[in-house]
Amino acid sequence: MTSISAGRRRSTRFQVVGVIAVAVLAALTWFAWMGWDTTYQVDPVTQVASGPYEAWQVIGCALSLLVLLVGALLAGVRPIPASAALTLAFTAAWTATAAPNDETGLYGVGMILVLVGLTAGTTVVSLVVLGLRRLWSGRGQA
Repeated sequence: MTSISAGRRRSTRFQVVGVIAVAVLAALTWFAWMGWDTTYQVDPVTQVASGPYEAWQVIGCALSLLVLLVGALLAGVRPIPASAALTLAFTAAWTATAAPNDETGLYGVGMILVLVGLTAGTTVVSLVVLGLRRLWSGRGQA
């Protein structure tokens, strides 16, 4: 075995482990921040129901996903597999909690919105991180 093939194998193993870690952590992020909350809040004056999620939960979840993806990209996980793992795992976790409680079938619409939103978000974050990495590495060559 040559050192090139051993290095390639280590790199492939790192990518696989990195993608699996991103997927597991993305699903856990859903359950940690929002998957447990099913209680709607009713305004006592207007009787308007909202929820079940509070703003702090959504913000915390979004920031956790952002840190997860940026961390994975900076660690060297490739952008497309990392983004796909995050998007698919989070969407699956969301669907697993939404589908059983939905009597209308509208969870399917929500699932598509989560999937499309995360796809757009991970694409933008990946492009920004890669652009900043190129910019940063270009400054060291001057």
